[in-house]
Parts: sequence; C-alpha cells; structure tokens
Amino acid sequence: MKSKGTGATLTDAGFQQAAECLKILAHPQRLKMVQMLLSGDYTVGELAEACGVQSHVASEHLRLMQRCQFLDSKREGRNIYYKVIEPHLTEIMNCIESRFGT
Repeated sequence: MKSKGTGATLTDAGFQQAAECLKILAHPQRLKMVQMLLSGDYTVGELAEACGVQSHVASEHLRLMQRCQFLDSKREGRNIYYKVIEPHLTEIMNCIESRFGT
C-alpha cells in the first residue's frame, strides 16, 4: 500500500540530518528560545534570563542551533543578537503550540 506524502523524497543522509537537527531542537529551553526569537532578535543575556539559565548555558544552546542553521547572529557594539534564519521553524512552532498549548 502506498502512503500519501508531501511529495518531497528524503535520502538516508537527509533523514540522518533531519534527525540530528530535530534532536537539537527537542529541548524545552531551546524551544522557548526559538519561540522568543521568532518574535524578534535577542541577546544571550536576554534569552538566558527568560529561560532561567546562566549565560554560558544559553550560549551553548544557541551554538547548537546555529550548527543546524536555525539561527544567525550579528554583533552590535558589545552585544551579539540572535535571530531565526530557518523559515520552517515558524511552521514547526505553530504545530507545537497548537498541539501542546493551553
């Protein structure tokens, strides 16, 4: 029996890459950071405070998400601002919010 898909076909390498990036995204603090960053640019300190973690922990989360090309950063003076560059994160967060939101 054929299943109905979206039309896109993934290779084994594509499945592997998707799984790695979804594992990185699958963390409560990272999801909260993504949700915040979808509404604007934030510094490490602002994200750390909102998530209740130390700045070095927030920096590590951000570094991992940058590795999957979810985020980018730009320096303005002494501050580094992070922003979402992966357009599909909006759709992913919409699914998460509709399924698990209150």
